[in-house]
Amino acid sequence: MRWFTCTPVAFGGGPDFFARDSGLMCRGFQALGCESRAVMPGERKPEDDADLIRTDFANLESAAWWRGHQLDGVVLYAWGSPKFRKVARAIRQAGIFLVLNQDNGGLISPLAGFRGWIEEQWIMTGRGDQIAFFKTVARGIAGLIATDPMRAAHLKEGNVIACVSPVAASHYRKLCRIYGGTALTGRVKLLPHPVETRFHFEGAKTRQVACVGRWQDHLQKRPLLMQAVIRRLVESDTEVRVEIVGNLTDPLQDWHHLLGPDLQERVSIRGMVNREQLAEILRRSQVFYSPSAFESFGIAAGEALCSGCSVAAGRSVSMASFEWFVSENSGTLAAADNAEGHLGALLRELESWRLGLRDPVLIAARWRDRLHEDRVAAKALEFASDPKFI
Repeated sequence: MRWFTCTPVAFGGGPDFFARDSGLMCRGFQALGCESRAVMPGERKPEDDADLIRTDFANLESAAWWRGHQLDGVVLYAWGSPKFRKVARAIRQAGIFLVLNQDNGGLISPLAGFRGWIEEQWIMTGRGDQIAFFKTVARGIAGLIATDPMRAAHLKEGNVIACVSPVAASHYRKLCRIYGGTALTGRVKLLPHPVETRFHFEGAKTRQVACVGRWQDHLQKRPLLMQAVIRRLVESDTEVRVEIVGNLTDPLQDWHHLLGPDLQERVSIRGMVNREQLAEILRRSQVFYSPSAFESFGIAAGEALCSGCSVAAGRSVSMASFEWFVSENSGTLAAADNAEGHLGALLRELESWRLGLRDPVLIAARWRDRLHEDRVAAKALEFASDPKFI
């Protein structure tokens, strides 16, 4: 079989690209014995992998170009965006089975759930910038006329509308019922982002929390919240250790220095690490902590689950996947999305480990069956073999 993945944006095509999202889905198809390549527009870059096809964007909108590759299927990572609807249409006109990946929490329109959509706009504009908030809301309301009809046209091209979490799928079913009735709603399915098979559990866990993020991103990753929570955690628990992975920003290093020698010894700021080093950190850790304000999925949390970690994070409409991540004795969501609430979630998780209520072998086994790249790719192939999607 021949299955391609496509991202209609000119990202880099090196090892990082093939470690997640459409690049890793390509690897998943290859692991199953499919002939698979990833497709992106733009000029070829020196770091591009041999399994990446670069082409003119115009070709992505050409049914003849797609037909020439004699494909059985394509997974298109285009977010249901109206500006990429012609790409989706070209793939379908070429007679290719099309899976439309939706990399979001589902609240992409007021029609998906007005109250949740409003709350998400408030979160994503920083919870305080009222001007930005009202502008975003106004654009969203105007989009009911300008954007939603074109998004509906995009989604109608897919054989499967693939959502990355159960909550996102629920929002999409509501939206698709409005866009196209029960026929379109029936195409909405769960298909999470894949996780590399290098993330698995072996060895033994220690009383350790792992935290991974782009710490220069204050709006989404919230490093100040992370710092406040971690300081209070190591002050209240004299045995726990913390490993923080990600960009070593000046504020992060200054904060670490001010912890003092006693706490510094138990809080390690690792900076950027390679993929195998990250896997080793997660295999040792009991808990993965995410201080994020919003995540479309949370691949680092998925990697942690496959490594036998439980997850602690905030409870929010903008953290849709995390309700799923903690659903099977595999984590805790904070009662309040602030330092006190996040600290409480971490302490509850660590206590659950101490009491033997968390099983790393079971957590890893459950989540690798759902998230490893070959399992996710196999699910896409199952959709293509189901007569109701053809």
